[in-house]
Amino acid sequence: MSRSWDLQGRTAVVTGAARGLGEGLARRLSARGMRVALLGREAATLTAVATTLDTESHVVEVDITDDDAMSRAADEVVRHLGAPSVVIANAGVAAGGPFETSAPATWRRVIEVNLIGSAVTARSFLPGLRATHGYFLQVASTAAFGAAPMMSAYCASKAGAESFARSLRPEVAGLGVAVGVAYLHWTDTDMIRDVDRHTVLRELRAHMPAPARRVYPVDQVAAWIEHGVVRRRASVYAPPWLRLAQAGRPLYPVLVDLMSRRSLPRLMREHPLDQTGLLGHGGRLEERSLGLSGTERGRDGRDGGGP
Repeated sequence: MSRSWDLQGRTAVVTGAARGLGEGLARRLSARGMRVALLGREAATLTAVATTLDTESHVVEVDITDDDAMSRAADEVVRHLGAPSVVIANAGVAAGGPFETSAPATWRRVIEVNLIGSAVTARSFLPGLRATHGYFLQVASTAAFGAAPMMSAYCASKAGAESFARSLRPEVAGLGVAVGVAYLHWTDTDMIRDVDRHTVLRELRAHMPAPARRVYPVDQVAAWIEHGVVRRRASVYAPPWLRLAQAGRPLYPVLVDLMSRRSLPRLMREHPLDQTGLLGHGGRLEERSLGLSGTERGRDGRDGGGP
């Protein structure tokens, strides 16, 4: 389904809305006249974002992987703003480093937030989406079809999230609910800036072709996704040229293998392959809330934090 629809006066739900892309999407949807529910871990930061929006909003501090808490959050959103017409499963975390030495709790948390949390979000808000014949958008990544070394949990979680959304789509189509997948590339968030603070991850990105390593501003990515929401797209590409990259999916594993075989041995000799821990400010909050050890970030003690 790709018809355009009027979002004025409808309700949107955005997870991971405290900063970065989630904040950008909340602003974009509010500017279109939507009431916005902002979900995430940080009540104070979410509230600060909500106070800047042009329309009515509501903040829910919640762990998106908690089924019961998310069910209550959905009920709360309906009470305050009405049944949602748009739900964007945006919340996500990432960690980098060799799989063999990765901390099991950190690796598992990436899967839980990015995949399980997305499914919990869909399950919690589907009753409202059925009532409005709404649109569920799963934020995925080029990692869903171009898995990279040193990012095993993130790539696995995004590939799983893509498959989940594609499986859900035909289940709910007959109920009038549309499901989309947003494919994002490098976006200028604190999580991506943390990637470049770790030598091996920075060097791996530097070996990509120039178009593939470009970083896009949050507001531009949010605008591309907003256009997809308005059109209820099954696939949303940010940047749009990724639509062409889809055709090359069968080739990407071969290209990644060739690139990695040339560059990884050298990088492993020249630099310690430290674990990054959960990247970005949101990742550090996740670690603190779960009591994960800061030593999981690597032998040099860095936390990978942005400036």
